[in-house]
Amino acid sequence: MRTSLTERSDTLEHIGRKSDVSVLIVGGGINGAGLFRELALQGIDVWLIDKSDFCAGASAAPSRMIHGGLRYLEFGEFRLVKESLRERNLLLQNAPHYVNPLPTTIPLFSWFSGSISSVRRFLHLGGTRPTRRGAMMVKAGLSFYDLFTRKHQRMPRHMFTSRGEALARRPLLHPGIIKTATYYDAWISYPERLCLELLLDGEEFCPEARAVNYVSLQGGSAEAATLRDELSGEVFDVRPKVLVNATGGWIDFANRALGHDTKLVGGTKGAHLVLDNQDLMDALQGEMVYYETPDGRVSIALPWLGKALIGSTDIRCGNPDDVRCEDEEIDYMLENVRGVFPELQVDRSHVVSFFSGVRPLRYSNASATVQASRDHLCSVIDPADELRFPIYSLVGGKWTTFRAFAQQVADRLLEHFGQTRRAGSQRLAIGGGKDFPKNGTAKRQWVAELQNRTPLGEERLRTLLDRYGTRAEPVADFIAEASDRPLGDHSGYSLREVEFVLRNEGVVHLDDLLLRRTAIALLGELTGDLFEELLSLMATLRGWSKEEAHVEGDRVRTILRERHGIQIPVSGGASEADGP
Repeated sequence: MRTSLTERSDTLEHIGRKSDVSVLIVGGGINGAGLFRELALQGIDVWLIDKSDFCAGASAAPSRMIHGGLRYLEFGEFRLVKESLRERNLLLQNAPHYVNPLPTTIPLFSWFSGSISSVRRFLHLGGTRPTRRGAMMVKAGLSFYDLFTRKHQRMPRHMFTSRGEALARRPLLHPGIIKTATYYDAWISYPERLCLELLLDGEEFCPEARAVNYVSLQGGSAEAATLRDELSGEVFDVRPKVLVNATGGWIDFANRALGHDTKLVGGTKGAHLVLDNQDLMDALQGEMVYYETPDGRVSIALPWLGKALIGSTDIRCGNPDDVRCEDEEIDYMLENVRGVFPELQVDRSHVVSFFSGVRPLRYSNASATVQASRDHLCSVIDPADELRFPIYSLVGGKWTTFRAFAQQVADRLLEHFGQTRRAGSQRLAIGGGKDFPKNGTAKRQWVAELQNRTPLGEERLRTLLDRYGTRAEPVADFIAEASDRPLGDHSGYSLREVEFVLRNEGVVHLDDLLLRRTAIALLGELTGDLFEELLSLMATLRGWSKEEAHVEGDRVRTILRERHGIQIPVSGGASEADGP
């Protein structure tokens, strides 16, 4: 990837030298990355910048679900649900290395409760007290879900389970249920990596496509947008024909920097907890449990890479830079999971990390955050004397529908440029999903072929395949080129594997590696010794002085502690604070 740090200066030099570009995308989250790939596929010269790392904002804080949006039916958003289900199925096909089917179970406590409230929500009348949805309402919703996918059925239809059978399977489930409903959606193992692969694909599709992180938008005037390299502090101008504002929760802030006072986003904060609790994992039985809270919100608990993920909250917020998971949110989520599993022993001692982000929802005056639409919108600010290029703001959307949103915006931009579409992305595999083996036999054959030309064992190659898809092949080749050993405190990764990531995946800071290129930190696998080992490896490859490495270490410890509740002791010392 051209944005690896050794080539980052070349990328910035190219951008600064050329200056002119058809499309400048500001924001490297899932909407920006999806559009970058879509435009590059059409041969459009496109640059993407992000003031932080790629996929470091709300796109790094999803519920790890790829779903159709069952509850959106209650608000009459049938188009969005149809689109979401179609895109869910496409992701199962195009990203099979990261996106897999997820059976989902809903505990039901009555037959008819919530009917009046649901009708009022459907008619946008509001004013009803939150009530649990009964079995009949859930049955109606799931029937629509199946109806919308009848032509492209990829997973089993929904089913209901009796109270006795449900409690026999999950003894910790609340005994007050009358039955459970089960349907299928999907989950994503590494959302940040999938976002990165969209950028890798885009740079491969078009030689003029460039993506670079840690470059911010400072402002604009006439034909120019002013950018700043967040590493060096250098400020420079580029001249886009179109600027796309894909900054998510920061959209109005970015437009303001460009001289336009917009009110497009009414973001809400969503927080999640990662738990190490075997009783909860046993209760989940490899499925997601989808349950309602006393305040009328929907919550989830699902297995994620060997841990349990629960969430989420939905709180109005202002500046996304200030978003943190607060103590009361932790208590709220733990209390709610105990509500559906009342005998479950789960408390703060089981929390290994937390994360939160701002959903960049369309601005709404709705009294309840749950009423804000999850649909997407492209808002266009036309050129004027002060700023002579249009600004396309990508508002709203959800992880599942990023490709459809990108396709719609790309088609508008192609029309703007008077060009026609060269290729479609509906059936185009993403990154390591290309030629991914379709079943167990094919996986064994793929691993055996790679094992024949590398010294890596079968189990190691299977791990790489799960982690990178078919991009595991260049990773394995790189590992095999020199002597290697497992990391001292993490046998699942090796020095050469980490070096490949550092050299080829745009890693600038240590937290890029710990939180987004891997899930080591969020999964509670980061010890003090491992932190120091990875910091030392990165310092050696980057040529950092001891002082620079020390500053980086302090910076990342602060990020992990404040934003994720992860305490990393200073080398040779004790932890700075208690756990979450």
